[in-house]
Formats: sequence, structure tokens, C-alpha cells
Amino acid sequence: MRRTLLAAALTLLFSLPLQAQQPTRIGDDAMARAATLRERALADDTGWKVVESLTTEVGPRLAGSEADARAVEWAKAKFKALGYDKVWTEPVTFPKWERRSESARVLGASAQPLHVTALGGSPAGTVEGDVVRFATLEDLQKAAPGSLAGKIAFVDYRMERARDGSGYGPGGRVRSAGPSAAIKAGAIGYVMRSAGTDSHRNPHTGMTRFEDGLTPIPSAALSLPDADQLARLVALGNTRIALSLDCGWDGEYTSQNVIGEMTGRSKPDEVVVIGGHLDSWDLGTGAIDDGAGVAIGMAAGHLIGQLPKAQRPARTIRVIAFANEEQGLYGGRAYAQKYAADIRKHQLGAESDFGAGRIYAFAAKTPDYAKDAVARIAQALGPLGIEHREDGDGCGPDLSPFNAIGMACAGLSQDGTDYFDLHHTPDDTLDKIDPKALAQNVAAYTVFAFLAADAQGDFGSAPKPADGAK
Repeated sequence: MRRTLLAAALTLLFSLPLQAQQPTRIGDDAMARAATLRERALADDTGWKVVESLTTEVGPRLAGSEADARAVEWAKAKFKALGYDKVWTEPVTFPKWERRSESARVLGASAQPLHVTALGGSPAGTVEGDVVRFATLEDLQKAAPGSLAGKIAFVDYRMERARDGSGYGPGGRVRSAGPSAAIKAGAIGYVMRSAGTDSHRNPHTGMTRFEDGLTPIPSAALSLPDADQLARLVALGNTRIALSLDCGWDGEYTSQNVIGEMTGRSKPDEVVVIGGHLDSWDLGTGAIDDGAGVAIGMAAGHLIGQLPKAQRPARTIRVIAFANEEQGLYGGRAYAQKYAADIRKHQLGAESDFGAGRIYAFAAKTPDYAKDAVARIAQALGPLGIEHREDGDGCGPDLSPFNAIGMACAGLSQDGTDYFDLHHTPDDTLDKIDPKALAQNVAAYTVFAFLAADAQGDFGSAPKPADGAK
């Protein structure tokens, strides 16, 4: 009898409709405060001062270098100088890759230098060989095993310019997958047209990977004019080059994620996360990649923190300067692992890591019950020339591991039309940043973070089931 009653009760319980999730709301008072913050941010130069300080006082910040350690100390001091309530670091350990020297030259009757840079992860070595040109990565991948024995593979793929940076996907794959394809065909070295859109003799660096079981070969990127030159030489006939790289892995290094918080007024244990990555490549001074992102996050949190405590948003603003994004999202992965159990406490996240061009679109991937709140944020961003889109472009590289396991994500899309003229090159320097465009970014992130942190209700952060789980 008891079992019958229990079964009946359970049947009744599961037949009842689930209580609808209450819509997430953003009040009029918060909207008015956000409008004031927006105008204040547009007139403020904190973002510029921060990126100027980082690129001048620290300069290039290759992960694992002496400058990496100085950048961590800089970030701690800058958070404190900007009035953050809490500042701390969290360790991030990774393999250490070093660049020491690099050169290439054409041999024979047309002898001349080529401007190259080693790809991150390349081994050291000096190789000489005839060049075999491939128009695309796919063409190289079709090369028969052994067909490039004693030769140097050259992939001459031209990356397309796009405001949203969509041309980087195919260009980046030439860098990440090309060396392994060359090894499989028997090549002793690999060069590629840089994944970039400029016309200067500045090669673009970046990480490559070697598939397990393959013996790595010296791998480098040519500046775009040098790639054109090499292609013309190959078209004239047999062309031989020498490639000499002094670089490689040297043990492990422990850097730090540097984190600053402005405490929320009523829900301090819940956070909105913004920020950028602190490391950079070593060719320029890391202004657009990603000094600007660090500066935007720091300045936005600073402006919100200047509010009287009673006017701060309900939740805490957490700004993260991530360690070693460039070589494999190490800081982002470490953060996701450490805070996996606290996903529900992460209200919403967005990262700036696409330069300092003006933001032109905003999108957030959230449940239907949060759509009205997202629309309110978009409304407050509208006066900055930012349109609301349904299709987002993610929440940034370092937050992607956390988003993958359940953190709600928003994207503020920057104009990247010229970004890949500078990306990973010696031209990534402070003078390439427009202070007014940077201020627009700071204003957008200030509005976004404030309203997301003050919303009544959430944006859907919750653990995702493991693959295969029901």
C-alpha cells in the first residue's frame, strides 16, 4: 500500500508543470547610472594611461621571460593604484619557449636575405634545401610521403582582410598544421606566408604544433613582401634557401593570472568577469595584443569602483589579466579548472582580445528568460554606435574554456579591419592605438559590466553535463 501511494505521489509530482524561470530584469535606476558611467568613460583617459604604462615600462612580455615576471608585478601594482578592493595572483605553469635569433636567405645566383621569424614551438636548426611552393595548406597535405625529402616546404596562402577577423581561421591553420604536413611529406624545413594582411617587411609570429610521433623541423613565417619575392623566384626556376633558427623549449615556468576586484554592494560572492591577457609576443610591445584588452578591463573596473558603495552594482566586478594566452590559453584553462565548481557564481563574462578598434556589435548567448536584460544592455550601448546582434562571436579566448563548461558569455565585437596588419609583428606598438577608440571600448565594457552585475536575476551560467551524460 505504501509503495502504491508513493508511486502515485511521484507520478503527480512529475506531472506538474515546472515553475517558469523568473525573467532577468535591469531596472531604470541602473540604466540611468550606466548612462552616466558611459559619458564619464568617454571623457576619461585611464585606459590610455594604463596601456601606455604597460607597453613603455614593461614592453614585450613573452610568456616565461624575465619581462613576464615584471608584467605580473606591474599588474599587481596597477590594480592597487587604480583603487581595486582586492588584488591577488594565481599560479599558471607551462612549458617555456625561447627565441634567440633567426635568419633566412636565398642561395645561388639570386642570393639575397629574406625577412623571417620563427614560429612559436619551432625547434632550433639550420637547413638548406630547394623550395617547393604550395598555394594552400590542403595542397601540401596532399603531397605524397617522401616527395619533399631534403626540401623546404613553402605554403603561400594569402589571408583575407575582414572586419570580424574571419580570415584568420584559414591563415592560422597554415601556421598550426603546416609544419606537420611538411614533415609527413619528408621536408627538412617549413616556411609560410605570414598570417597577416599588411604589406610591410614584418613577419608575423605565432604558435605552431607538431603532431605526436613526428620529429619537429625548423619552421618560420615570411613577411608578406618576402613571400611574394620567394614565389617569384620559384616561378623563375629552381630556388634554394637556407633557414637558420636559434630557438626552442627550455623547461617549465610558472607565471600568474593577476586578478583585481571591485566588491559588489549586496552579492559580493557573485562576479562579472572581464579582462584580457597580460603576455605578448616578443617582436612588438604588445599594445593591441593584448595591452589594450588589459587596459580596457582595468579602466572599466576602476570607473565602476569610483561609485559610492551604495551605488555600486549588486555583484562584484572581477578583472583578470590572464597569463600565457599566446602559447595555448594556459591562464584561461587554469582559471576554468580552479573555478569549475563556482560556475553559477559567475554571472556573465566577456574578454577584450582583438585590439583597440571601435566596438560595433554586442551579443550574448543566454536563455530566453534573460533576453530582456540583454536587450537593456544593448540599449545602453546603442549611443556608442554599437548594434545588438543575436549571433555572438564568443566571449574571448581566455574565457572560452570556462564558457565551454557552462559560464554565460557575451561578446563585444571590435572592428578588426586593420588588426592583422599588426598582429604578432614588430608593428604592434602604442602608436597604433587611437585614444578615442580606446575610450569607446572602455565605455562599452563599463556599461556592460555594470548592468550585468546589477541585473535582478541571472544569465544562465550553470554546469554543462559531461559528454555522453544525459
